[in-house]
Amino acid sequence: GAGRSVLKAMKRSAVLINVGRGPCVDEAALVEALKSGEIRGAGLDVFEEEPLPRDSELWGLRNVLISPHCADQVDGWLDNSIRLFVDQMGKYLRDGAGGLANVVDVERGY
Repeated sequence: GAGRSVLKAMKRSAVLINVGRGPCVDEAALVEALKSGEIRGAGLDVFEEEPLPRDSELWGLRNVLISPHCADQVDGWLDNSIRLFVDQMGKYLRDGAGGLANVVDVERGY
């Protein structure tokens, strides 16, 4: 995840974006990097603890954009998801698992 060493390796002009999983970013290290100017800013949609606690220092930082865990809410996402599911189900029923797209590789972890 993005801990102190990762944040220190980023350019000062970098903006960290986290729309994936909150625990992927060490929030204490991120706050330190943002306050010191080590990185330019952050756009955060997910957090270590959700909802983000009222006393989190992230709320008071001018170089942070916080969104309410809604990064996946884009125009057409539901229709696209349904089309993908129907397409995948058709392939599975017709050809088995061999022809599927976006298959998780358990060995690689994604």
